[in-house]
Amino acid sequence: MGTIIGRYILREISLPFFLMLFILTFVLIMGRILQLMDLMVNKGIGLPVILELLGCLAPSFLVLTIPISLLISILIGLGRLSGDNELIVLKSSGISLYQLIPPVAVLTVLALIVTAVTGIFLAPAGNLKTKTLLFEIAKQKASVGIKEKVFNDDFGGLILYANTIPVHGDYMEGVFISDSRLGKDPVTIIAEKGYLVSNLESMTVMLRLERGSTHSVDDAFQRYQKMEFSTYDVQLDFEETMGEGGKKLRKDEKEMTIAELRGKLMDPKLKPRTRREMIIELHSRFAIPLSCIVFGILGIPLGISKHRSGKSRGFVVGIFIIMTYYVLQLSGIALGETERIPPAVGPWAPNILLGCLGIYLFFMAARERTVLPFDNLSGESFRRFMMERIMKKR
Repeated sequence: MGTIIGRYILREISLPFFLMLFILTFVLIMGRILQLMDLMVNKGIGLPVILELLGCLAPSFLVLTIPISLLISILIGLGRLSGDNELIVLKSSGISLYQLIPPVAVLTVLALIVTAVTGIFLAPAGNLKTKTLLFEIAKQKASVGIKEKVFNDDFGGLILYANTIPVHGDYMEGVFISDSRLGKDPVTIIAEKGYLVSNLESMTVMLRLERGSTHSVDDAFQRYQKMEFSTYDVQLDFEETMGEGGKKLRKDEKEMTIAELRGKLMDPKLKPRTRREMIIELHSRFAIPLSCIVFGILGIPLGISKHRSGKSRGFVVGIFIIMTYYVLQLSGIALGETERIPPAVGPWAPNILLGCLGIYLFFMAARERTVLPFDNLSGESFRRFMMERIMKKR
């Protein structure tokens, strides 16, 4: 009998879980889909590359949506059972609240494992692959990395302006460059056309200019030099994404593995701010998956409601808890980055606070005591209660 009831409860919370997981992940992807469609329609990027980018972005979305879906599914599933008085029948049959833990624990542990694997291994690899793909696209398509009629200063010591970039992005027309990398006197370069020539093995990109001239003036404005050319090569420096020597992509903390983060933290020359950010990222890799356990503990007492509107109430309560969790998390991270609290404490603060609250509410519910102030009120009683409170304030 216990196995049958366990499977029944597991099915009640599993269906909302997968539905919420699909909806939330789809909403997050839609936030990026317009940018990706612009790359495909206007910039000429192929559909396979777009799908690969979506696959690389998916792990970072799942780290957020899996715990959220878990909490809301527990609240909706148990709320439905409570709203239809099925929990009352189970209690009258001698089944206690503690016997409801195994089916919820099964889904919680599965969500924990998937979130941990995704956050620790898949998300960093996906973030790095995303950066690599975007870098290769930017090198191969001028219109992706360089905007027309805009002064682009993303290249160290060089400002680039292109008057026109065709839709296919194979070249630029009306190129203007101010290059201050060779000395204190900047060199101005004007050319009719420019092509990007990339070398993926060395991770370098060259801007090949045609039919133009270079202009330079000293600080005293006493000497002016002009040189005309038919072909002129300018090496671009993608310093925001390249590492030392331009031979490999530089990883930030969100793209490093656990071993790489620990290795970096052992470097005595690491800047204090960078050290704090890496400590926060390292602890967040473990704190976010363990939020599944916190949500599982909170979901059981809060899902057992005496309201008829179990599903709608569960969704609203779930959103409120999730907002509280991430406000606490962002606050803890901000305090850790500013050294007001130890950096390692910030990512764990919401788990500790909400975990203690969940344990307290669970034991309150196990003793048949009111979990929330409105649990013992029916719809009409609740309205009368609120009206009385409003009249007292007046």
